[in-house]
Amino acid sequence: MHELALSRSLVAALEEEARLQAFSRVERVTLEIGRLGHVDPDALAFCFDVATRATLAEGARLVIERRPGRATCMACGGVSEVDAHVVDCPACGSPRVLVDGGDEMKIRELEVA
Repeated sequence: MHELALSRSLVAALEEEARLQAFSRVERVTLEIGRLGHVDPDALAFCFDVATRATLAEGARLVIERRPGRATCMACGGVSEVDAHVVDCPACGSPRVLVDGGDEMKIRELEVA
């Protein structure tokens, strides 16, 4: 379950940010997670609750916003939302498509005290 490793990395990032910005408590974390990132939001929420125990983020609310995948067609230059890594261009049908977004996970917003 890589969601636990992701949650632990998230806690480490929160602790580092707390050190840099001098806050002592995280109330809410809003994450943007790409649909192509193979992250199960329910599993991540469960693991976040486990990973934040006895940390500055214990009890923090986790908000997950899903972002679509994005692909650029090398033939026509069209940019499309996609749900898979292997796709043909919806505009021209070319298989020369570069999937260039949708597998990221980033902290979009923190509410801290």
